[in-house]
Amino acid sequence: MSGRHDSSLNAGRARLGQVEAWVFDLDNTLYPASCDLFAQINRRINAFLSNFLGVDPAEAREVQQTYIQAHRSTLRGLMVEHGLDPEIFLDYVHAIDHSVLPESPALDRALGRIEGRKLIFTNASLSHAERVMERLGVRRHFQEVFDAAAAGYVPKPEPEAYERLVSRHRLEPRTTVLFEDIARHLKPAAALGMTTVWVRNGVDDAGADRDYIHHVADDLVAWLEAAAAERGGAGRLAPC
Repeated sequence: MSGRHDSSLNAGRARLGQVEAWVFDLDNTLYPASCDLFAQINRRINAFLSNFLGVDPAEAREVQQTYIQAHRSTLRGLMVEHGLDPEIFLDYVHAIDHSVLPESPALDRALGRIEGRKLIFTNASLSHAERVMERLGVRRHFQEVFDAAAAGYVPKPEPEAYERLVSRHRLEPRTTVLFEDIARHLKPAAALGMTTVWVRNGVDDAGADRDYIHHVADDLVAWLEAAAAERGGAGRLAPC
């Protein structure tokens, strides 16, 4: 576990000592980006856009980038620009081969050592989140999944999505930690008062020299194990 510039638990330790809720992004956060699961989703997004708009794959990629810049997500762009039923899109892009995800006993053990509420916060669908958790073998640890539908199809990093998460699950931001692989998705969480952990996976390499990143995890399991060790591995984080 590290702060922005070191490899100790000291940075942000006081806040970690009061954690009541642990909120995890799903794709490329709970599992390594090297699994290439999200690559399958990206290919399905491209195919959907190509078919829906009647354009070739290259133009579909350009449209995707335009929608992301203007609307924060491809889905939101399709909803705003074309009135698309979001479930049609989500069902299509998540019809992928989840078997490439290996079971992760190490993640299962690490999550088990961290006491507190655990939630998933994802721009994806509930069914996709359920399949990922089942494949990893960690479903038992998560009380709730806050998915695209729960957010009213308002995507991260729109502040409204985070506000809805906090309201729906009655989270106290000052005692909540958010884990994300996309650094910019941490900024609204930090603005609300959450402690943030950037799970660095080689996809978003923009750097960690930003005030809204409180911790950097190059390996999620190792980070969680370090947190458990800091509290003595016995249920509660050590008092500060």
